[in-house]
Amino acid sequence: MISLKNKNIIVTGASGGIGNSIVEKLDELGANVLATGTRLEKLEELKKKFNNIKIIKFDISQHEKIEGFVNEATVALGGSLDCIINNAGITKDNLTIRMSLEEWTKVIDVNLTSTFLMCKHSIKKMLKNKSGKIINITSVVGHTGNVGQANYTASKAGIVAMSKSLAIEYAKKNINVNCISPGFISTAMTDKIDETHKEAIIAKIPSNRLGKATDIANAVVFLSSDKSDYINGETLHVNGGMYLG
Repeated sequence: MISLKNKNIIVTGASGGIGNSIVEKLDELGANVLATGTRLEKLEELKKKFNNIKIIKFDISQHEKIEGFVNEATVALGGSLDCIINNAGITKDNLTIRMSLEEWTKVIDVNLTSTFLMCKHSIKKMLKNKSGKIINITSVVGHTGNVGQANYTASKAGIVAMSKSLAIEYAKKNINVNCISPGFISTAMTDKIDETHKEAIIAKIPSNRLGKATDIANAVVFLSSDKSDYINGETLHVNGGMYLG
């Protein structure tokens, strides 16, 4: 049985479907969770549902404030940081010839640059502990590509390569950096996809169904626990066999 008792963990993008599920699983296993996101009402709902978690509203696109946020979150957790799950991200889809520089830059800035900065400042905290776990949530399309998502796929592929570099740099310091790459997961976002398109997506998945948010949360639990101590720089694909990396 995996226990995360007394582990201090930050979860970004906690106000979304996958983030909600991650927080629930971590709380269930005894972790001290700091949930963050941009939607305060959703965070407050989480707080009511899970009495032990802490919440801070924060927009990770504010690069100059990320160091301060990590400091504040670490203090709120009791002064140390064991793990961070970088789950926050955005999309601004468009065909390449129609994609504006702003659409490209915004997605890269939030998904890749902000994740880099969250990792950077979290590592500083973990070095003091002489251990830590970083889990970066990427996407299957960062490996396969996807129509209308040149910006998003580039950002997610960049996270994978960056995570490998961080893993090599800090392995000797007992800090593990890994990725989880979800396939198509049933969330409020995928619920908006029309049935014809959804059926076409499912037809490409050997498991013949969309994944569940709990599938991602279960992978997070494993990588944040001591059961994964010798796994570093890897990407765990959770996609029902849609992509075999």
